[in-house]
Amino acid sequence: MNHEAPRPGGTGTAPVVVHRATGTRGRRVTIRTVTAGLARSDADLVEFLRRAGLPEAWDLLDDPQWVEWQGGRPHEYGAG
Repeated sequence: MNHEAPRPGGTGTAPVVVHRATGTRGRRVTIRTVTAGLARSDADLVEFLRRAGLPEAWDLLDDPQWVEWQGGRPHEYGAG
C-alpha cells in the first residue's frame, strides 16, 4: 500500500498516538490530538482508524510515520 502520511501540524510526531496502558486494561488512542477511544486490542485500534477514514489501517500499525506507541510495547494493551 502506498499511503501518504498526513502532516501532523509540524510537530514531527505521528498523527495517531497509542498512549500508555491504563488500569482499565486498554490504551487511549488519539488521532490528530482528538481522543478516538480506548483500545483493548489491535482490532479496536484498527476500527478507530477505519472510522477516521483509513480503511487499510492494519497496514499502518507498525509504521512510525502513522502510529506512535507510547509507554509500552506495541500491540500490548494490558495494564501490567
